[in-house]
Amino acid sequence: MKTTVSRRHFLITGAALSGGLLVGCGKPSASDRLGDKGLLAVEGGEVALNGWVKIGPDGKVTVAVPRSEMGQGVLTALPMLLVEELDARWDDVQVEQAPVAQIYANASMMLNVVPFGADDDSVMARMARAGMQRLGYALSLQVTGGSASVRDAWEPMRLAGATARAMLVQAAATRWAITPAQCQVEAGQVINTKTGARLGFGDLAKDASALTPSQDVRFKDPGQYKLIGKPMARQDIPSKTNGSAVFGIDVKREGMVYAAIAQSPVFGAKVASVDGKAALQRPGVLKVMQIPQGVVVVANNWWRAKQALAEVKISYEASPNDKVSSADIRQRYKDELAAKEGFTYGTKGDPDAAFKQAAKVIEADYWAPFLAHAAMEPINCVAQVKDEHVEVWCSTQSPSLAKWKASQVAGVDSDKVKLHVPFLGGGFGRRLEVDMVEQAVAIAKQLEGKPVKLVWTREEDMQHDMYRPAALSLFRAAVDDKGRVTAWSNRVAAQSIGFDSVRRLMPAAASNAMPDKNQIEGAFDIPYDFDAITVRQVRPETHVPVGSWRSVGHSYNAFFTESFVDELAWAVGQDPYAYRRSLLGKHPKHLAVLDLAASKAGWGKPLPAGRARGIALHESFGSICAEVAEVSIEGGQVKVHRVVCAIDCGTVVNPDTVDAQMQSSIVYGLSAALFGEITLANGRVEQTS
Repeated sequence: MKTTVSRRHFLITGAALSGGLLVGCGKPSASDRLGDKGLLAVEGGEVALNGWVKIGPDGKVTVAVPRSEMGQGVLTALPMLLVEELDARWDDVQVEQAPVAQIYANASMMLNVVPFGADDDSVMARMARAGMQRLGYALSLQVTGGSASVRDAWEPMRLAGATARAMLVQAAATRWAITPAQCQVEAGQVINTKTGARLGFGDLAKDASALTPSQDVRFKDPGQYKLIGKPMARQDIPSKTNGSAVFGIDVKREGMVYAAIAQSPVFGAKVASVDGKAALQRPGVLKVMQIPQGVVVVANNWWRAKQALAEVKISYEASPNDKVSSADIRQRYKDELAAKEGFTYGTKGDPDAAFKQAAKVIEADYWAPFLAHAAMEPINCVAQVKDEHVEVWCSTQSPSLAKWKASQVAGVDSDKVKLHVPFLGGGFGRRLEVDMVEQAVAIAKQLEGKPVKLVWTREEDMQHDMYRPAALSLFRAAVDDKGRVTAWSNRVAAQSIGFDSVRRLMPAAASNAMPDKNQIEGAFDIPYDFDAITVRQVRPETHVPVGSWRSVGHSYNAFFTESFVDELAWAVGQDPYAYRRSLLGKHPKHLAVLDLAASKAGWGKPLPAGRARGIALHESFGSICAEVAEVSIEGGQVKVHRVVCAIDCGTVVNPDTVDAQMQSSIVYGLSAALFGEITLANGRVEQTS
């Protein structure tokens, strides 16, 4: 659906473009994206050919991966892009976490804030996308999120591989006194087509590194791909199965001490008093301290710190949120939807006229609760502040922000901060936040150079998350006298993730006066063809901190939208699958995905007694997905017997990763829908585990 350009859209686009103009028009040059080979640390005779790849004398190829591995397979999919163009032997490939540097910025993630639908190819939409990508690169946003890892790496990692390949070929051609055209590359070797002689990458790397990279390299034709599109074994799985993998919580440093933290049970309430005398008498306890976020006990092991923390007497100041409940928040949402016009997104046609002429108006409202990320690895961070330098070990999705926050808290320049990113035991958006870094560095500042490991309890993790926002959606549809839906109206109330995130990082820059695409995505850009559409967003504020949660706004808007489509199908007397098909005439890709899911699920075929099927279709972050769920009600509870999923995500790099992602998303979604509700009473989260 094409978005009507409003004043607000124009302002946001202008901001995107002005940000882009600050760093010049056009994409970063090839040399910019290749980076300086000095970015990569080398040892044992290794040679870096650019900022993405280095080669050892034994021919081993090491690829720098700038995204955090949290189970989604980036340590395999991203190297596949580079190695495809390099033509190395896959068995010779190893990976390492890239340092923090501008060339590794996730510029494509910025596309998620552009206020235009995915299929809007207008001049303004294209300009906004280009401007935001340039801005993301200029800001050096090295972040894993927004389903952007492969999208963003697609060009620079293939460029790095193709450029390195050309350098190796040139080195071989020079040695043989032939032209590069008389060489071919295969499985980590350059072959002289005249004589059949071969030179391995390890033999050529040093000579190649002395060459100036070509500014004119060609990518393979997709028909030549040997890796892309083939299922490849994950690089991270062996260490995770043999126990050698290091997650943030596994980090150990010589002389390390341990910290447990207690934060106010009511978000935002301040500590009034602390009595740590009893805790300080316990064995191994080194310190009781207060930092801006709460009260901390430091001990010579974490269990002792946790046990001692329970003995600290903490009182909190009264807060205006001390009596707030989930019911209060839901009522606030209802009141604001009734009182506020909100921001307009995705208008089409004349909805007001359609509703005036309607033979019938169908209405429905839907509520989605707050949800916690509930990652398997609790929040943790190791930090050391010594000799005006800071070293941090953190399972983070935001290395650039983590490094910046560490420097800010420690009061040192960013180049005096060294950041290590171990494996993440689940992220789902929670580890985009850097609160754990802020806390760990604040604690380390008071420990005279000792490294400290901060670990939250599971209860602390559950009750002090940055939650998926609660959301309320009010739908209306106009139906004419022939039973045809002529207008679609949707008003969504939910907190702004963008506003909350900026408020935590840079309070002075936070404003809730602009639209937030993350809150309304999946609502304004629906593929269904109605004559008239209007979608608006209202953004209440609560004391509950919110943040990105897997699929962000799509997570609730897909549920809202597809539930109402089912209501319309019922109202006009059509099968829900057939009804969706009738609305997808202008979106053949969506129709193909819907048809595939229905076909594989056996839609329309008889089911065992007591079972039913449901179908849904949604596009999120450029991927079109349809699912059919086969369910029953047993003992008053929903039982899911089978879920069939079809997806069109464009060019697939590693099919094995896509399979795993969709399986995990189904489990994650079912867990959230059936068991994950977060509720509040007396201003605090009721769930503890």
